[in-house]
Amino acid sequence: MNEIGTTAQEALEFVRAIPPAQGETMRGVPLEPRDLVRVGFIGVGGRGSGQLGEMLAVEGAQVTAVSDVVEAHALRAKERVEQAGQPTPAVEPQWERLCERDDVDLVCVCSPWDWHVPHAVCAMECSKHAAVEVPAATTLTDCWRLVDTSERMRKHCLILENCCYEYAKMLVLNMIRAGLLGTITHGEAAYIHDLRSLLLADGGEGLWRREPHKLRNGNLYPTHGLGPVARYMDIHTGDRFTQLVSMSSASVSLGQYRDATLPADSPKRKETYSCGDMNLSLMQTALGRTIMLQHDVATPRPDSRINLIQGTKGTFCDYPPRLFIDGQTGHDWQPLDAFKAEYEHPIWKEQGELARKLGGHGGMDFIMNYRLIQLYRQGQPPDMDAYDAAAWSAPVPLSDISVAWGNLPLPFPDFTRDHWQEPLAAAAGGRAATALRCSP
Repeated sequence: MNEIGTTAQEALEFVRAIPPAQGETMRGVPLEPRDLVRVGFIGVGGRGSGQLGEMLAVEGAQVTAVSDVVEAHALRAKERVEQAGQPTPAVEPQWERLCERDDVDLVCVCSPWDWHVPHAVCAMECSKHAAVEVPAATTLTDCWRLVDTSERMRKHCLILENCCYEYAKMLVLNMIRAGLLGTITHGEAAYIHDLRSLLLADGGEGLWRREPHKLRNGNLYPTHGLGPVARYMDIHTGDRFTQLVSMSSASVSLGQYRDATLPADSPKRKETYSCGDMNLSLMQTALGRTIMLQHDVATPRPDSRINLIQGTKGTFCDYPPRLFIDGQTGHDWQPLDAFKAEYEHPIWKEQGELARKLGGHGGMDFIMNYRLIQLYRQGQPPDMDAYDAAAWSAPVPLSDISVAWGNLPLPFPDFTRDHWQEPLAAAAGGRAATALRCSP
């Protein structure tokens, strides 16, 4: 479906449309308590292989089935499960069969972007919870499809946004909850990562990740930067995104890099890239907060997700992590180390040594999987749900639409259907909110 439309008015009407609910809200709904969580993996190549290793180290998780379109990847995954001392998992050539299995409670979707929604929807329609890699969806239609299926099937669709579990971000979340930064007013987030060689590779993500650069012009990968800022701002637990406007720079760097590095007869020389080198989106929330969101994977620039959060009493900014607190002596940033003793998150205190040893993105991959499985075992709601998956992914299509119509300001869909103001306890019929949504 072409969501850009043939006129700006048509695009606006499409964005504003909110489909009727197919079930009650899933905000705050707990997972079913169980001692052992049986996990199936769809996609065990690059990212999926890493996630599999992290999950195998989590107490209370058992990988019972794996599926991949590349047989060698599936067989390698099977061997890794066996080497971890777990029973031999089923190897399902057809991912639909994995979703149908009676020995799977949770389906981890680690496939390429365009397959996230079909795989997650199938899992939920087979009465499984789905945990989806990022972005969870790439169209507004599919964002709503995740929400609608979750509500209709009463199954969670949570987004595997590992950056929310990075050490500094969980520490800063504690500081915000404690009021150290005062009233939060502004955030900045990004995915700035030189991926030129990966995008042009003949294997791995190079087989598919370059395609959106030909077809879209917007923020293709928003959630790593936006997810943590959304958590700082209590999005969907007292606030929500309300509008977005986006603009892109010229598309130059990827083409120049290709021409400088690939042979003259490479088929890639015939490709045209639409996506600007830098996409800049400005967002606002219902409480009047602002967010600057950036995307750049094509220029020679050090990696950064910016991760800035600003309040009336202080500001945190990452890369490197540093703080400025109102009233301090001087006008220089303070290192984060001075605040670790008081604000380090309990999960990192308990599991940090193992997380760092495993090494997945500095340990945050393990913390994410550990947290998910422990919440499942305890029968608590997940930290992130289908509404977060949809809202954090929605800047992909919204930025594309905004840029296409001359930087058109767009309303941001309310995927909660006006439940974002309700406390999670009320939304879940009196059940308590999860630790990361409230105090640790």
